[in-house]
Amino acid sequence: MAHLRHPEKGCPWDLKQDFNSLIPYTIEEAYEVVDAIERNDLDDLRLELGDLLLQVVFHSQIAEEQGLFNFEQVAEAITEKLISRHPHVFEGVKYNSDEERQKAWEEAKVKERQLKGKQAENESVLAGVAINLPALVQCEKIQNKAASHGFDWPEVEPVFDKVMEELEEVKEAWEEQDQPHIQEEVGDLLLVSVNLARHLKVNPEIALKQATKKFTRRFNYIEEQVELSGRSIQDCQLAELDALWEQAKRELKGC
Repeated sequence: MAHLRHPEKGCPWDLKQDFNSLIPYTIEEAYEVVDAIERNDLDDLRLELGDLLLQVVFHSQIAEEQGLFNFEQVAEAITEKLISRHPHVFEGVKYNSDEERQKAWEEAKVKERQLKGKQAENESVLAGVAINLPALVQCEKIQNKAASHGFDWPEVEPVFDKVMEELEEVKEAWEEQDQPHIQEEVGDLLLVSVNLARHLKVNPEIALKQATKKFTRRFNYIEEQVELSGRSIQDCQLAELDALWEQAKRELKGC
């Protein structure tokens, strides 16, 4: 990477990049790692992890050129963090439960932020959640932080009730034809759905991705069946498409 960034002998494209211009590539490579894992393509996973590592190297090289830090310091920082957050592994500390260990983990993160001057003693317990995370991921992390401080239902049953309550409020907003209110209530419904997923020990981001993939497979099946009849989707009545959807559910069960 240092060679690619050489002012005279380097690659023009690589030389033009900076931290901001690399953001979409860094995000894309992370998602391609996830895709390889979900496809269970382990050879592709090896390649995609290399692509993701390249982004770390790229950012580190730019930082080194600016006198900020280098790749070695990046590696040292994560090593120090892993050691400090795992006293039960490196320092002989004993935790009696996963909850106790998780609480210590969160406390360690708070101390790290305070040492870096990024969190005041009286700052919100929700501080530290990145604002640019995907909405579902951000919502889950914020709810987990709140729950770790006692703001959560102890059982799942009230969460089911809350989902039904929020769904009814969405319907009421729709009946009023108040679009800003509809958006607000849909947001509340999504938020409590994430809470339900948490209580059921389901990752909402993964669950939604899997559901979207399932929808895509079933819709592709409908397209294939309609094409075999020499027509397009637009030529079909909704009742026929719905019947094909039910057929797809039977034919692709388990896929």
